Amino acid sequence: MTQQPANILIIDDDADILQTTRMVLKKQYANIFTERNPQKITEFLKEYDFDVILLDMNFRAGHTSGKEGLEWLRNIKKFNPGTQVVMITAYGDVNLAVKAMKEGATDFVVKPWDNQKLLATVTSAYRLGRSQKEIEKHRVRESTLSSDMDKSFSKIIGKSDAMQSVYSIVDKVSATDANVLILGENGTGKELIARDIHRKSARAEQVFIGVDLGALPETLFESELFGYTKGAFTDARQDKAGRFEVASGGTLFLDEIGNLSLSLQAKLLSALEKRTIYRIGSNKPVTIDVRLISATNMPLYEMINENSFREDLLYRMNTVEIHLPPLRERRGDVPLLAEYFLKVYSAKYGKQKLGISKDALKRLDAYHWPGNIRELQHVIERVVIMTEEDQIRAEHLMLTAEESPQGLSETLNIEALEKEAIGKALKKHNGNLSQAAKELGLGRTTLYRKMEKYGI
Repeated sequence: MTQQPANILIIDDDADILQTTRMVLKKQYANIFTERNPQKITEFLKEYDFDVILLDMNFRAGHTSGKEGLEWLRNIKKFNPGTQVVMITAYGDVNLAVKAMKEGATDFVVKPWDNQKLLATVTSAYRLGRSQKEIEKHRVRESTLSSDMDKSFSKIIGKSDAMQSVYSIVDKVSATDANVLILGENGTGKELIARDIHRKSARAEQVFIGVDLGALPETLFESELFGYTKGAFTDARQDKAGRFEVASGGTLFLDEIGNLSLSLQAKLLSALEKRTIYRIGSNKPVTIDVRLISATNMPLYEMINENSFREDLLYRMNTVEIHLPPLRERRGDVPLLAEYFLKVYSAKYGKQKLGISKDALKRLDAYHWPGNIRELQHVIERVVIMTEEDQIRAEHLMLTAEESPQGLSETLNIEALEKEAIGKALKKHNGNLSQAAKELGLGRTTLYRKMEKYGI
């Protein structure tokens, strides 16, 4: 008979009862714990997560009221409401058994018992507990996923040589469980690539959980990723699974990984190495099984040299690296993307007959797109909303950072000039950041930060 991977605790002041019960149950359940002193119940609950607890009703000689057992039952249910408790009584008092059930007991057994009856009772309690845990797991998972469901993710569009190279890597890595690091500027579609890897993987039927670390305050990092137990802090009114736990079996996508502080990097590394996490307020390890995909627009290798990013964490994350090209390097993809967004937004705003002229497409294709696909998407949505004609022409586009024929624009605003200079340098050097930084007289890291500041 295969043992169930369960934790069973038996509490009774009779050593013979403990020994006999243990022998009956150990054939079917992996971990059997016995204890004569009920005062140690709290210690056990802090250290282990029990599937079933068998609890005696009376612990002192001559006492038959069952008050002690009921009090300990309340304490157990208060500490962990999901634990299944089977009461043990030697007196067969039906009224007392009914009272215990009202207090939260799953069932009861009467001493002396038939061993098969005992085993059947414990098995029924164990199965009930497992079912309840699965229901709760699905409830938490659905709750966590509901926010992600509101997002609209388009398909990947592009036929350029630059994107063909990306597709090739995606197809190869999707068939594995390797961790992936996606590098690329803001707005290039890093999350779309992560989702595509997930959809093509063996984990496709499981969940995809995304976390924007750039928008996550440092104080909420542990509670969001690792979860917490009820009472762990002031607002912890109930147990909550973290993103690692919810994503177990599926894919966890950590966006803006370069924004993590060194202390948080250490905690993330520990979770990845040990494949276990601890909810805040608990010392019980939770095993995790996630496929990790990370993304950033920051220069992680330079950050390692500056001691602002851990080298061991980088090599834990980047079994495979994917460099996502900026839109200015994806020759021929801009018209395809523009047509796609036009179809989406003309349907959304009830302008299905709206078209786009060749001159408009040519102008879009010639623009350097410092904000990448995200900027193109916003430009198309805006022009669909604003135009009152049946066709979008070049003059309707209102591109915000377009270059003038004379070079830099006539503005004297320092930030506008700096943004425009960065755009020109990037275009001149075909997106090569090292060469652009050199021409601008900036360090590569400084250039990255300014690009992030200006949304380039």
